[in-house]
Amino acid sequence: MNGIRAYQDTAVTTQSKGRLIVMLYDGAVKFLKLAIKEAEAKNYEAKGNYINKAIDIINELNAVLDMDAGGEIAGNLRKLYFFMIDRLSQAHVKNDPQMISEVITLLEELNQSWKAIAE
Repeated sequence: MNGIRAYQDTAVTTQSKGRLIVMLYDGAVKFLKLAIKEAEAKNYEAKGNYINKAIDIINELNAVLDMDAGGEIAGNLRKLYFFMIDRLSQAHVKNDPQMISEVITLLEELNQSWKAIAE
């Protein structure tokens, strides 16, 4: 098991910044798809856990924004991240899978752009 963990740590720490951002988007989308599945199964605790994991990732994406170098684009991304967090919080309270799907769509669109840059 230690070998697997060491490999995972190395795989993450040797990625480019762009590739790491793609991995974060992929993770957030994965957790939100699981949240929808759990919401539909009426497993509200698991749904909440997955939404919180996605929110943590979005918060991390927001925290690493370089507002000086990124200018208007970084500012717009920050607003979009805040919107996503707010939308996911509402989706959790209202148990609304459609609201989660809206955030997934936004994340997937952003991720496509990052994939084009990171490759």
